[in-house]
Amino acid sequence: MDVSSIDDLAVERLAKAASAESGRSSVTVYGRPGARLRQTLMALAEGRVMGEHKSPGDASLLCLRGRVRVRAGDAEVELGPGDLVAVPPQRHDVEALESSVLLLTVALH
Repeated sequence: MDVSSIDDLAVERLAKAASAESGRSSVTVYGRPGARLRQTLMALAEGRVMGEHKSPGDASLLCLRGRVRVRAGDAEVELGPGDLVAVPPQRHDVEALESSVLLLTVALH
């Protein structure tokens, strides 16, 4: 069994996001070809937006550090450390209100 230190990966991803032109960085922490589950650790620098997109399957977003706003249509929620939200099946975006680290879990069909 492989063990990943999410805290270490979070620090690494935040540093990469801060220096990246896009203001974001991500790494797949779980997922293999043919798997029905994928988990991705994502970092967004403060003020950056992950533009409107659609989820590839049922998904949840867990905020590990910082604060983000998730918008879908007329609905929006703010997440802080420890907050979890089901990602809406419609187009949505994510804005980093502070430099943030998120764990995206997607169930692929």
